[in-house]
Amino acid sequence: MDGTVLVADDDRTIRTVLTQALTRAGCKVHATSSLTTLMRWVGEGKGDVVISDVVMPDGNGLEMLPKIAEDRPGLPVIVISAQNTIMTAIQAAEAEAYDYLPKPFDLPDLMKRTSKALDSRNRAPRREDPVVQADAPEELPLVGKTPVMQALYRLVARVMNTDLPVLVTGESGTGKSLIAKALHDFSDRRSLPFVTVTGADLTDLDGPARVLARVRGGTLLIDEIADIDDEVQGRIVRMMDVPGDHVPRFIASSQYDPTSLIDGGKVRKDLFYRLDGAAIEVPGLRERVEDIPLLAQHFLTRGEREGAPHRVLSEGAVELFRIYSWPGNVRQLENAVRRLSLTSRNEEISRSEVEAVLGNQPETGPVLRGGDGDKLGESVARHLRRYFDLHGAMLPPPGLYGRILREVEAPLIEIALEATGGNQAKCADLLGINRNTLRKKITELDIRVTRRRKLM
Repeated sequence: MDGTVLVADDDRTIRTVLTQALTRAGCKVHATSSLTTLMRWVGEGKGDVVISDVVMPDGNGLEMLPKIAEDRPGLPVIVISAQNTIMTAIQAAEAEAYDYLPKPFDLPDLMKRTSKALDSRNRAPRREDPVVQADAPEELPLVGKTPVMQALYRLVARVMNTDLPVLVTGESGTGKSLIAKALHDFSDRRSLPFVTVTGADLTDLDGPARVLARVRGGTLLIDEIADIDDEVQGRIVRMMDVPGDHVPRFIASSQYDPTSLIDGGKVRKDLFYRLDGAAIEVPGLRERVEDIPLLAQHFLTRGEREGAPHRVLSEGAVELFRIYSWPGNVRQLENAVRRLSLTSRNEEISRSEVEAVLGNQPETGPVLRGGDGDKLGESVARHLRRYFDLHGAMLPPPGLYGRILREVEAPLIEIALEATGGNQAKCADLLGINRNTLRKKITELDIRVTRRRKLM
């Protein structure tokens, strides 16, 4: 790489790591913990690329982007942030950041993106007045730091201001309607109506005309498109083909994946190809297990703001949350956490209290329970394809092989230890590996070993 990179981050370790890595790659680096210093360097004409954190001691990195674009049109800015919510990704996109990466970031991936930013220095300047929504809500209940969620955030940010129809798919309770609402609330259409309809709203012959009159060029969400009969689907096709100055943006949701919709005959082909302008697949909670403690804490905090007592989760409670199957996904998790926050006898929610709540809910089972009769290999292949699809036109960060092995190996060993009550000799025999190998894996994967009662 050739060029000068300006790094702004209040974490000295991050500044040191980035300085060393970029210098070894052939770049000159100026690093600071101050946005004031960064803006002075930009004003002086220094730097070919900026890498900036969001939360800094003297300001917000995202709020500096319009000023950077004004002073140095076309200067690429890569935003890095520990605020792992969809809000950060959307705000970075609205402020026209060159790229956005969540912390902890993958260093080779950041280096690759920096190289591309340096190569893009001669691109056309960005527009002078980026639109940032000042009255955006402080947070959305779309929380997650896992790679699949971060890729989802970036995809939403990329398509929110296009006019393409969007097909949002995912299991019940994953947050499909939240994705659709986010696409509207942070788009150029946000001042116009957001209308949700089902097949019942379009059954009458004049139903489509009434719906178009209500939405008035805003966003129209067609809920569970596969539940709508063929005749009504035909009306939707004709409604989408109506010309005019107030054509809404069409979004459709479904619990079925796109392949099942078309191959299973659940959606007419002419309608499917109209809706499939952009496809967003929302991952189930089983595909983002590492987000479960984060989500649970989010719901506890929100409940406390709404008047519920202050509660914290015990280690045992968190562990049980992680290994539960969550057939109702995030919606079921929220309901369980809200119930626990109101019924727990103590400030700390115990494992036994979680067992009592989850034991009264249907379809309990381990996370790795098979779905729809799939073989394990088929299920893994489906999840991997979804992971690649969520990255859009970009490839996932380098090191995929090691990450995937770790994702499979760690829960396999944890569940095997759980099943054998923490007995490493029995666990090694169950897995068919040497006991010393098991101990090495436990250390490498940072697996906690405790003697526990099996979840039944």
